[in-house]
Amino acid sequence: MTMHYTRTGRGKPLLLVHGLGATCGSWDTISPALSQVREVIAVDLPGHGQTPEEAGSGTFDGLARSLDDWLGAENLTGIDMVGSSLGARLVLEMARRGQAGTVVALDPGGFWQGWERTFFKATITPSVALVRALRPALSAITGNVAGRTALMAQLSARPWALDPVFVARELKSLANTRTVNSLVKDLANGAMQQGPANTTAPVVIGWGRKDRLCLPQQADRAIEAFPEATLHWFGRSGHFPMWDQPEETVRVILDATSISESK
Repeated sequence: MTMHYTRTGRGKPLLLVHGLGATCGSWDTISPALSQVREVIAVDLPGHGQTPEEAGSGTFDGLARSLDDWLGAENLTGIDMVGSSLGARLVLEMARRGQAGTVVALDPGGFWQGWERTFFKATITPSVALVRALRPALSAITGNVAGRTALMAQLSARPWALDPVFVARELKSLANTRTVNSLVKDLANGAMQQGPANTTAPVVIGWGRKDRLCLPQQADRAIEAFPEATLHWFGRSGHFPMWDQPEETVRVILDATSISESK
């Protein structure tokens, strides 16, 4: 299996796994700082960015299988991993399978119950439809503070402060990802993320207190599933701590992964 990825920096390798409808560029707010002390490998998941779809790329299990296979093919099994949203759930799954080193999972999906499943599907689906309809005008809309705030209010606690060029690129990526709707359906209707199994390396779960997509109460279920994990709250962050609190996110990642390095 082949996945597009970027590789920057020097030091112990660190894998970054993006969220739904995103690309390796989602990490641009923190990857330069991380690459000063780590070799940063950021992937495009199948069906996202420059990586073509595979059979099953519209399901969580399919993406997990592809990532697992790719880790083996690239001799990266046991690498430290950071994931965001869907990517956070994927790195937790790799930890559960014993395929990861230290894992930092930022606002992972997969821990919703009851009405939260409907909330996730009912809010993200029209958002995808909207950005697809607005695709030709996204650069102009995100260049305006009011437009940027309106489009990103569910995902960021400080959307007005985000770089407009970065936001336009992220939204265009979401609009261009053909597997988004099938993934939303699969994630909303599928089983909750399972617990630790073969996990032996440290796990840190980070959550934005102002997350309006994966609601903060879901953090308790994540810790129930991974009881040895450390929970870190990002007090002024929405769904993406690496956007809203990049410096704190870098500290959390480097502090967590230095634990495995010292062992």
